[in-house]
Amino acid sequence: MSTILYARVSTADQTLHHQKTQAEQAGFVIDAVVSDHGVSGASTALRERPEGKRLFDMLRKGDTLVVRWVDRLGRNYQDVTDIIREFMGRGVIIRTVINNMTFDGSTTDPVQMAVRDALIAFMAATAQAQHEATKASQRAGIEAAKAEGKTYLGRKPSYDRKSFNAVIDMLGTGATSVSEIARVTGLTRQTVLRIKQDPAKAEALLATWGLA
Repeated sequence: MSTILYARVSTADQTLHHQKTQAEQAGFVIDAVVSDHGVSGASTALRERPEGKRLFDMLRKGDTLVVRWVDRLGRNYQDVTDIIREFMGRGVIIRTVINNMTFDGSTTDPVQMAVRDALIAFMAATAQAQHEATKASQRAGIEAAKAEGKTYLGRKPSYDRKSFNAVIDMLGTGATSVSEIARVTGLTRQTVLRIKQDPAKAEALLATWGLA
């Protein structure tokens, strides 16, 4: 029986390192790490990702799949719920680093099953809602930049598209502090706070400088 960490990262290896470190600090003993880089969790199903395919082949009955949060599996409600139920049907235990949630298909108690399934549905719905809110903010930022034009660019942002996405991603979980996000992304705490306070404006600045 193995414990496998799956990580989907849109930035550099330091974000992968951060997820692995978080898992170990939470008490998980990781036997293997499987990670996909630069793959959308909303438009690309887990089994269609290069390493996601390998994950389906690796997991066996009795194994534990560890993810930072369910949004690492996907940001589409139906896809995430289907994935978790399929793995549970195989006898795989799914555990999250954040909030230490455990999803186990071995229970036969109807009340426990109902509570478990309700949690899965809620977490999957939250992952999709957060993604849609982020995309709406990005669209608003781009439109704002277009409306304002580029006659005065202002100060060039200290972040690029990858680091911006990483900040939004970690803020979306609500479980990572501003200081920790700054450390992981290499940005200043003030920059992370500015993105947090007005993501649309931060997005507009990227578009204005042609960094979108």
